[in-house]
Amino acid sequence: MTIRQDGRIDALIIGAGIAGLTAALELAKQQKQVVILDNQDESQVGGLARSAFGGMALVGTPEQKRNGIKDSAEIALEDWYSFANFSDDDKYPRQWAKHYVERSYEDVYCYVKNLGVKFLPAVNWVERGLYSGGNSLPRYHVMWGTSLELVDKVMAAIAPYIDTYVHFKFNHHVDSLLIDENRVVGCCARPIQMGNFNIKANANSSTITDTNKKHDNAALNFYAKHTIVAGGGFTGNLDMVKQHWPRTWSKPPKTLLNGTHPGSDGAMHDEVAKYGGHLTHMDKMWNYAAGIPHPQPKFSGHGLSLIPCKSALWLDADGKRIGPNPLVTGFDTNYLCQRMAEQEQGYAWQVLNWKIASKEFAISGAEHNIMIRDKKFFSFLKETLLGNHRLVKQMQTESDHFIVANSVAELTKKMNAIAAENPIEQTILQQTLDDYDQILARPESQWNDDQIRRIEHARKWKADKLRTCKPHPIQDSKHGPLIAIKVVLISRKSLGGIQTNLDSQVLDNNEQCINGLFAIGEAAGFGGGGASGAKSLEGTFLSGCILTAQQAARFINKG
Repeated sequence: MTIRQDGRIDALIIGAGIAGLTAALELAKQQKQVVILDNQDESQVGGLARSAFGGMALVGTPEQKRNGIKDSAEIALEDWYSFANFSDDDKYPRQWAKHYVERSYEDVYCYVKNLGVKFLPAVNWVERGLYSGGNSLPRYHVMWGTSLELVDKVMAAIAPYIDTYVHFKFNHHVDSLLIDENRVVGCCARPIQMGNFNIKANANSSTITDTNKKHDNAALNFYAKHTIVAGGGFTGNLDMVKQHWPRTWSKPPKTLLNGTHPGSDGAMHDEVAKYGGHLTHMDKMWNYAAGIPHPQPKFSGHGLSLIPCKSALWLDADGKRIGPNPLVTGFDTNYLCQRMAEQEQGYAWQVLNWKIASKEFAISGAEHNIMIRDKKFFSFLKETLLGNHRLVKQMQTESDHFIVANSVAELTKKMNAIAAENPIEQTILQQTLDDYDQILARPESQWNDDQIRRIEHARKWKADKLRTCKPHPIQDSKHGPLIAIKVVLISRKSLGGIQTNLDSQVLDNNEQCINGLFAIGEAAGFGGGGASGAKSLEGTFLSGCILTAQQAARFINKG
């Protein structure tokens, strides 16, 4: 079936990420005509889900029960509120939070399982909380195959409907919404002429390394009964990130890496606001504290988000331990980011040894978790049990921010080579390491350090014990060489966005629905313009995309 630009369709979806694809699938099942517009090439269908790790916060699953975890919607909601810090005005975020914990099993877990997605048997315990709340129980489930597997399964489910009910229009940039008598009736888009670009491909993905896209002058109007904004967040636009930087934090650092994609530019947020849509909680973001430049960048400022080792020491630019409370990953990511924003030089160091790195070091996303992405179970098990030396060696070779040395003197020299504007004194670094190692040289009954206490706490959960070293002196020669990683803040997800009701309808400043307009996924702050509130329990993003898309489709299918 050919869709004419002046024809009427049931739903127009702006964005072919996992939220847009899920909405299209649910509408096509009810024989609705759907057009999906996306500003990237067909090879990038699925958006950021193509490169994400693929963890989901889920409640009441068989995996939890097999691990002896007695979870419930009531417990999960209490945990959610402890992190969200909702105000009395957060009516819609509260509704979405409640909907999430009550429906994550049926509408996310069972939904993706029916698509053919599997989860690893271990349930991880993240965001345990530092000074308040957090996940009181483990509920972070990892998809076998990463979220790229989810994209593939959703696309396989959509395949029978393509050209009959679902019509993709790739390389189309949406310029504006179309309004008729106070109703959104579609959008205006321009086809993008692809310039010179190269596509790196492997068995699992393809990546445009240099888009060089150009817009021609042939603007097209696409009309629909319903228009769904699924264009993602705004954290690929670093100027916008800095514009909405939390006011209670230190000023945004000059060096800020992009952990998403420049296509997540917030343009649709501005467009929706132009027509009365209410933007809320734009200062709430889920950035990460440990970014390094991507060794093979695909766009300006492209960064990798490291999963910081629990046993690494976080040091300031002078080589002193950041304190008074030590930084430890796995408890409160928002707090780590806040402390990183305080660093006057805009960066920090993580110092560890090879033993720690081989057991604990990881990089977020599908690209560097190839054993999970490619579903190589025995190789994954081997690296988990014996250490991921492959990844450590890879970063040693590829990244100048990942430094390996056989002595403190050599480590200091190499660190100063990439931080010449603020060189570290070897004596200060040596004293910092000696102070920590002297604690660990004592009997365990005399260990008195908050970081060590948190490491020991993490190791009591079996899934974390597999990925967390038993505390030992960093300078222990048996576990060398030494490693230092220069890290900076990196953008990732926007927690706020376009305010919506529980049917994913866009609301104006008076809480009235804007007829014909919906927002889903990250564009809607994963529901209600900020379902997570101040900070996320982690793993609520892909799930939030699915839930918001389902709600929009249910409302449209009822009409």
